[in-house]
Amino acid sequence: MFNKHKVFDQLDRSAWVGSESLLTSREAPEAFYERRHSRWYEQCLMGMPCQWLIGLPVVLVVPALMTHGVGFWRAMPPALETTLWAIAVAFAVSLFVLQRLTRFPGTLASVYVLPVVTVVYALVLVVLMNAYAYQSPIFLGGYAVSVLWFFAGYAWPRRFQRPLLAVVPVGEARRLSKAEGVDLTLLTSPNLNGLRVDGVVADLHSFSPLPGEVLQPTEEARQSDNAGSVSAQNAQWARFLTKCTLHGIPVYQIKQLDESHTGRVHLEHLADTELTALMPSPLYSLLKRGMDLAGALLLLPLLAPIMLATAWAIRRDSPGPALFVQWRMGHRGRPFRIYKFRSMYSDQRGKGFTAGDDDPRITPVGKVIRKYRLDELPQLLNVLKGDMSFIGPRPESMDLSVWYEKDVPFFSYRHVVKPGISGWAQVEQGYAAEVDGMTVKLQYDFYYIKHFSLWLDLLIVFRTLKTISTGFGAR
Repeated sequence: MFNKHKVFDQLDRSAWVGSESLLTSREAPEAFYERRHSRWYEQCLMGMPCQWLIGLPVVLVVPALMTHGVGFWRAMPPALETTLWAIAVAFAVSLFVLQRLTRFPGTLASVYVLPVVTVVYALVLVVLMNAYAYQSPIFLGGYAVSVLWFFAGYAWPRRFQRPLLAVVPVGEARRLSKAEGVDLTLLTSPNLNGLRVDGVVADLHSFSPLPGEVLQPTEEARQSDNAGSVSAQNAQWARFLTKCTLHGIPVYQIKQLDESHTGRVHLEHLADTELTALMPSPLYSLLKRGMDLAGALLLLPLLAPIMLATAWAIRRDSPGPALFVQWRMGHRGRPFRIYKFRSMYSDQRGKGFTAGDDDPRITPVGKVIRKYRLDELPQLLNVLKGDMSFIGPRPESMDLSVWYEKDVPFFSYRHVVKPGISGWAQVEQGYAAEVDGMTVKLQYDFYYIKHFSLWLDLLIVFRTLKTISTGFGAR
């Protein structure tokens, strides 16, 4: 699903700017271009100002008004003042997290309002209970009003903020007819003619020259009789894109539109980006290791009863050990031993991957623990050892890795980050073993590497919890 926040977030970072302005001083200024939802009152009603100027006062005033009446601010006790400050902090943090999460494809803010606000308010409540006097009815009221406000605040603008993009009919962009979650308008001339859009989509490689080069027609145009006129038209479109940029309307390469609504980086697009530009942040990698270690130390004691019960059920179900140990390809191509609960009969052999939902090697207990990902729990030990992270591309067996490296370009690059218990491909695609499925999975992995951040990891955590509860992608 196309994500409007992803588009809005890239206004300045993704806008195409030529090396020189194609306008000359002799050209007369043309029609003024205006970006959609850019006027001050539109920004106030549909943007962050509305959240701060209206949402925050509502969340603070309504609970206090309902509990203490109209004059609650005249003689405000310290406990009430502390509670209102806590609500303000929780509201601000919730708003910030929701804004970050909804920048990624397929993410509707309304889906994550309840879990995000609940987690943030719970953390703030823990701090209040251990350090300050507070009024619990006011705090709970602030939580309830925040949930309602965010639900309403994100649902109402969605009716009016469906992105509207203009498409430049040059190169591959001519074949762009529709995209999920976005309205597309195919331009017929290099002019918006008064149309207000959120951005312009173009195949920039079809007509944008390097500095010092002359615009050349495409191969398709060279084979026609009007190659010269096509080249001139491309120059007009290039001037049009420059004007859009100068008027604050972002211009996106067509691949950005594709990545924004699929959540995948296609392998052919890697030619447009140096692999060094996809290197994960060393600072966040270090921070993530600390969070992995703390999380594993916290979860192991809590999940120990479930792990013991799972091991007992496996031993009762079929002969063999409870744990399955296998060599996998890890960070930077280093092999490591992964720990899983055994879900297959130990005396049967087959392919190096699950053949399907009806694989006869899977035990009755194995089907259950696979569906709800309980077979992955021993990998907390791999996280403690530093072989894995909670979030990252799933590690493949050594045999499969050798197979994929022969048939899937750039496969080894997924090892630039640590493998994870769950990942972007798992929550988006589910399980994949064959080459075609692995190619798509690799595209998801490249998207994760390209957008390697705390917010994407947090989004994957929420989606993983949903996957565990629904059994999506079981294998």
